[in-house]
Amino acid sequence: MKKNLLKTLMLTGLMGVACLTAAAQSNDNVDTTVVQTAKTSVKSRKYNLQMSFGRNEDSVKNVSAPKGQFGYALTFTRLDIGFSRLIDNGSFKLSPKNDFLDYRGIKTSTISFDLAYFGYRFNPNFRIYAAAGFDWTLIRLEKNITIQKNTPDLTYVEESIDFSKNRFSSSYVHIPLNFEFRTNENQRGKRFYFVVGPEVSFLLNGKVKQISEERGKQKFRNDYDFQKVRLGGTLRVGYSGIGLFTKYYFNDMFDTEAQKGLKNLAFGITFGIH
Repeated sequence: MKKNLLKTLMLTGLMGVACLTAAAQSNDNVDTTVVQTAKTSVKSRKYNLQMSFGRNEDSVKNVSAPKGQFGYALTFTRLDIGFSRLIDNGSFKLSPKNDFLDYRGIKTSTISFDLAYFGYRFNPNFRIYAAAGFDWTLIRLEKNITIQKNTPDLTYVEESIDFSKNRFSSSYVHIPLNFEFRTNENQRGKRFYFVVGPEVSFLLNGKVKQISEERGKQKFRNDYDFQKVRLGGTLRVGYSGIGLFTKYYFNDMFDTEAQKGLKNLAFGITFGIH
């Protein structure tokens, strides 16, 4: 009787040890799986830094954006950096009456960006949105002249000093209306973009900035007969947040009779296209 009881106890103990061992191994496997899953989750996590505040209707990776959704944001995006070129009645060569605006092409530039937008996405591949931002056209003059302030026409005086910098610039608030077409996202969560649309801009001011040994650094602000309201169009082609842009302004650059037909063309690289 005692022997049978001892055998029973020993068998029960062995079974208990076996069960505890199996449970421990099972817990180890669960813990390992959890750790591995967590590691995998961390590795596959993708961070997307976007400087915006609002309701963004765009999709995330491999997820289609909802149909018929409004979006808006305070943002810093569509940063355009490039070159500006003056077109004088269809020619890149300035006529004699506009020769005083002769400029250094490599240092004549444009920069713009958007700070807010409001739009409507019709489907994952098409949306319309209006934006608001600022842009600058910076003309590096070749000649040693000073554009005059508060004159009915765009006039200048020739200087006897040599300017190391003689920049003639304008700044505008722009409001573009963009029509955006985009492809579906690929497996990497990236896509191609095609954006086109008109733009209206309102003059903030014009500025002359000069640097010379004789006078040091000087700045003069005035409207300098720049167009108060500027009309243009923009074309952007991009992939995964970066692309190329070109802008053409339909009305004349200056509101003067002598500069009639003088227009502005800009082109370069755009960042933050989405």
